[in-house]
Amino acid sequence: MMMKMQKQNAARGFTLVELMVSMAVGLIVMAALASLFKMGVTSTLLVTQRAETQQNMRAAVDLMVKDISMAGAGLPSGGIQLPAGANSSLSKFACDQSGTCHVTNNTYPSGNYMYGIIPGYLNGVEGSAVIAAAPAPAVNDSVTLIYTDYNFPLNEYNMYFTSATSGANVTLTANSSYTPAPPAINSAGGIQVGDLIMVAGGGLTAVGEVTNLTSSTGACPCTGTMAFANSDPLNINQDTAAKGNLKAIAGNVGTGTPVTAYRIYAVTYYLNVPTAAGQTPRLMRQVNGLTPQPVADDIINLQYAFDVYNSTTDALDSNQANPIGAGESPNNIQKINLVVMGQSIINSGNKSQSMYLATDVSARNMAFRNRYK
Repeated sequence: MMMKMQKQNAARGFTLVELMVSMAVGLIVMAALASLFKMGVTSTLLVTQRAETQQNMRAAVDLMVKDISMAGAGLPSGGIQLPAGANSSLSKFACDQSGTCHVTNNTYPSGNYMYGIIPGYLNGVEGSAVIAAAPAPAVNDSVTLIYTDYNFPLNEYNMYFTSATSGANVTLTANSSYTPAPPAINSAGGIQVGDLIMVAGGGLTAVGEVTNLTSSTGACPCTGTMAFANSDPLNINQDTAAKGNLKAIAGNVGTGTPVTAYRIYAVTYYLNVPTAAGQTPRLMRQVNGLTPQPVADDIINLQYAFDVYNSTTDALDSNQANPIGAGESPNNIQKINLVVMGQSIINSGNKSQSMYLATDVSARNMAFRNRYK
């Protein structure tokens, strides 16, 4: 008897075509996911770059705005005449105690006159270095802002000249009418060699650069001395000049009459390109005759324009890039328009993000003319 074979039902599998279609669909989905992931990473990097750049620029702008808003504060109306006349020469700003000057065209304008604002047209990069990332045409400016420092109470000292024929040396004694007594002149935050001191007495006002100082030790009342020797780095102390120097005040008041003194700040902003490989341009802040300090990295462009009252036309000249070159007085600057360009600190494949930040600041302590009608 022949045995009847039972037919088995085999499970049906994928055909080769179905397998290939499935793999293709899977690869498409994976490619889409990879593309979405890459877009997410790129977007995150872009946001991070922009946030870092904006934060860096805002820190720079906030500091500049503070100094700009103070420009001219505490100075005599219109500014101060520095040494002038026979045996005088132009004084400097933006130079340190080593004798290094960090911007070109660094002498005071208008016959050695100290204004609250001194525009620096096209001299905003130290050593005329090239900033490759800056947009063409390469326009970079500096600005110098001068105002009185009221934080350190130098005015609470009685200052006396040691000679009626020279402004080179003074003595200081704490004024007993102030309680508590002022801190020692060389205490933290006090006077340093290279600082500028505005002295008023005998109906005159002049400026000197500190070249040496000493202070008493122990409990106050404090005493001290300050020297304003010739050949100082800023060329402020010109004892042989005909006028505009400390000697002129000493001649008026003699040695027995106290004079009033305040520290003033001459603050210059400019860009520096470090020589070390891998370092990027940065914004520098240089005060009086002291060592400049970096205040923001990756700043590649710095431009200023000025709204200036024109005393000839009795009108406002807006957005003057070079008011001194146009024959206008820095004393009539009403507003500073500021543009900063920053480059992202974080790079991805050498693709940096750059952006601008612009603002304007009223020069509230300068000569006021209402020409914004």
